[in-house]
Amino acid sequence: MRTSKPHPDLAPKGYQGLLQVVRHVSASGLEHGLLHLLEVRASQMNGCAFCMDMHATAALEGGESERRLNLLAAWREAPLFSPRERAALAWTEALTDLGRHGADDALYTATREHFTEQEMVDLTYAIALINAWNRLGVGLQPDLPGVSA
Repeated sequence: MRTSKPHPDLAPKGYQGLLQVVRHVSASGLEHGLLHLLEVRASQMNGCAFCMDMHATAALEGGESERRLNLLAAWREAPLFSPRERAALAWTEALTDLGRHGADDALYTATREHFTEQEMVDLTYAIALINAWNRLGVGLQPDLPGVSA
């Protein structure tokens, strides 16, 4: 851990703000399995070990298969993901790697074929949220649960 105390202790108002977004996304009606997939995928892209561990564990506890999690980084080639999941993963990758490809109108339109307008907003909040958590995880490097340094 890079800080002397956990970041929620050092910035409780910021942490509580992120938890407000967590509550919104959790209550949005988006499938929890879908949210787990985008959380793991964004965390893989961002190299956040803490978040990958936490969200993969939550996905498994929520009923996700190890096989699909193992193939998540290759979701385009693996025939194990539904069209709705593929759309969410494409949108996740675009918003997670904005500097490289951006999020163009064609991708937004393609994603909207699988999500209502409200779901698109909630999906985008979910992606913004996991990217915020990833930046805290990568920047501050909290200890992995069950692993001593």
